[in-house]
Amino acid sequence: METLVKLIPVSSDLALYALIDLSIVVLLMLLIKWLQEKFYSINVNEEISEKDNFAYGIGFSGGLFALCIVLSAVIGRHIQQGVEKAAFGIFLFGIIGIVLIRVGRYIHDKVVLHRVDTPQLLKEKNVGIALVDAASVIASAIILRSIILWVDGSDVNAVIAVISGYFVVLAISIVLTRFYEYRFALTNQNDSFQGALKRGQMAVAVDHAGNLLGTAMVVTTSETLLVYSSTAYVSNVTGWLFVSFALAVGLQIIVQIGKRILLLGVDINREIDQHHNMGIACIGLVLNLGFAILITEFFSL
Repeated sequence: METLVKLIPVSSDLALYALIDLSIVVLLMLLIKWLQEKFYSINVNEEISEKDNFAYGIGFSGGLFALCIVLSAVIGRHIQQGVEKAAFGIFLFGIIGIVLIRVGRYIHDKVVLHRVDTPQLLKEKNVGIALVDAASVIASAIILRSIILWVDGSDVNAVIAVISGYFVVLAISIVLTRFYEYRFALTNQNDSFQGALKRGQMAVAVDHAGNLLGTAMVVTTSETLLVYSSTAYVSNVTGWLFVSFALAVGLQIIVQIGKRILLLGVDINREIDQHHNMGIACIGLVLNLGFAILITEFFSL
């Protein structure tokens, strides 16, 4: 059998750490469910099973996936420091992750999409809003994960760096969304981007979800370009601000060029915004994700 399957030696303590970490992850997922029910005065099981509200299921699933993304940066990080520190580390960053993702989602609902009542539209089974909501929370988690990987340890300085860096990048995401709104109004006779989401326009939602996720993915490149200093609070923040903004703008320029070359002669904005062309929206989403992956890999060489 050894000649057919050759495994890398694994520590005997690994199973214990895995059990502890995964148990904490499940508890944190239950915490997310409880918070969801408290914030929105809703029964998750009833909404998903009895009312068959798959839009709400998409939004709720986005939060669970976001938690897993954040914790992937921490799980196994403290194995050499003992069971207690390992459990404390994943629990600490899990709580921080839940709080920051919750704050990010609140800001997205109240500041970015301030004209849209996301919780109410999820109850009304608006799939377009559900996709944007899930994309925003997953994008937040992707950024948060990269910042957690960037810092060293689990001390106060690391926590400060994570929180400050996260809010800086979140601000950039808000600015880019405002540019998207401006472009939408400019090419659609002052029609509202948020109004289109409220009407359930899926192509617009998919296109915007691609922008959110692509921006988050390319911003993770900052982790490899910036030097972490535990006490240099100002340079940590300004570093994430300038590098993230440059990467986000650079990605959008590359994506727009790619769209124009691939779909030469096609009025892309009209097809997505007015004709609800899901095919073109999916191409935009894939270009955002694809170019973001390529840029990230290039800078990690």
